[in-house]
Amino acid sequence: AVAMFTGKANCPYYARAELLADYLQTNLPNFRVHKITQHPDKWEQWLHDICETNGWEHSQSPIIWRELLDRGGKGQLLGGLNDFLEYAQKYYGITSMMLSEEMLDIAEENLQTHLEIVKEDEEIKSLIKPMQIWITSASVPICYHLIPLLANGEVFGMTTEISIHLLDTDQFKEILRSIVMEAEDMAFPLLRSISEHTKIDQAFIDADIIIVLDDVLLNLEVQSLENYIREMSEICQVYAPLIEKNAKSEVKVISSGKTFANLKATMLRTYGPSIRAENIIAIATSWESAAKAMLARKLNMSTAGVKDVIVWGNITGSNYIDLSHAKLYGYDCAIRGPANFQRPLLNMIYDSKWIHSELLSAQSALSSRVSRCTGMLPAHAVATVLRYWYHGSPSEEIISVGILSEGQFCVPEGIIFSMPVRFQNGNWEVMTELEINETTQEALRRLSHELVQEKLVALKEINEMHPYEAE
Repeated sequence: AVAMFTGKANCPYYARAELLADYLQTNLPNFRVHKITQHPDKWEQWLHDICETNGWEHSQSPIIWRELLDRGGKGQLLGGLNDFLEYAQKYYGITSMMLSEEMLDIAEENLQTHLEIVKEDEEIKSLIKPMQIWITSASVPICYHLIPLLANGEVFGMTTEISIHLLDTDQFKEILRSIVMEAEDMAFPLLRSISEHTKIDQAFIDADIIIVLDDVLLNLEVQSLENYIREMSEICQVYAPLIEKNAKSEVKVISSGKTFANLKATMLRTYGPSIRAENIIAIATSWESAAKAMLARKLNMSTAGVKDVIVWGNITGSNYIDLSHAKLYGYDCAIRGPANFQRPLLNMIYDSKWIHSELLSAQSALSSRVSRCTGMLPAHAVATVLRYWYHGSPSEEIISVGILSEGQFCVPEGIIFSMPVRFQNGNWEVMTELEINETTQEALRRLSHELVQEKLVALKEINEMHPYEAE
């Protein structure tokens, strides 16, 4: 049998019973004791609950009972301090002679020890608390492909557990439920939980990461571009205050999808001014990957050897693929070197007509290729950028990301604009040391103007709630 002792951490009577129990355990071979302290504020509720569960009547601190571990069933109530003193005297001939001052001193020491243990437990729990990831419009194929990439440990590390929250409207509830069931059945070791949510007021609670996948089905024969811009802005106007209210202060917000990637990030920043500007980004990696693959096919080489292709501007709209800094590694040519030996890409493609007429003018072909993807490509792009954000990008390699401009490369402030960055130590920095040629500068002026106009349209549509009339 084990004697169970529980009392308020600052109770002097619990202190006296505790010391007597310690003496009995030390001097009697078959006497075992288990002690549990309760915070004074939680004592009354705890005592009520345990008495109700076991059918006991007891109202004072401490409460002492015996548990017969090998027989099961509820414990046998011994009572309080006086009952335990009588028990010790009757069965073992031992009496406690503790003075009142000693009882008070030990009670105060017990309280401080209890508070320290609670604090340590909370710190330990915080270390193993899973990362909270929210995904909006989670019924889309991108999300389906993204979940395994997030849960397999390659993005955040093999010691970081995650909880995934799928958010969408009621009409997609069954799809969300199917995704949840399938993800649970895959039994990822690092996926602590996955759940579906359709109530918008509960969105983003305790979020560490929010991945915004909302899209609109563009059909300019049905309605104007301005109306689609308004539709997307209204979604962001709902999300942003909820992010400010419910998410963690350091939450990272990622905009992806097939339409308005830049605008979504811009509007979330506009309507959520307390969200850290550097923590809102738009993903351009899909374009980078598609452009690198096209170049690799042209050069008959591995895609992994094509580096530093820059995507400028509006990721899911008008953008500019810049090859002026692109490099080739491991390219099979007359001059060879070690693994880190690289050649400028433009020096290796002697068909200048192909560069200007087929690649740089083939935005529509690349756009079609990216937009037709079933979800694997953008999902991989989101996972890749998240991995870079948490663990750093390859040294000296250029990564294109849509970030809030602060005037770098003469891009106007206040718009989300894709530009070259590097990730280090959980942050990113714009690679402002890069020199850009006149062709790129002209492209940046044009793209900046388009994004500024898009933002103005979005703000006007929301504020005035009528279609924008172009001048």
